[in-house]
Amino acid sequence: MPKMKTHRGSAKRFSLTGTGKLKRNKANRQHILTKKRTKRKRQLRAHDLVSADDASRVRRSLPYL
Repeated sequence: MPKMKTHRGSAKRFSLTGTGKLKRNKANRQHILTKKRTKRKRQLRAHDLVSADDASRVRRSLPYL
């Protein structure tokens, strides 16, 4: 059976934590930042975990992660 292909877009967006959970970046920090308050932008810097409902879908696109 041939190797499965990793979805390259997903590979660039998600990574694993030490405990095996999926880590992601938060949205809304690319542009139009002048109208957003400093506190909001600072909180958007932090990583977040992928929800349990979406994790199985993400894992399917990353077979070797």
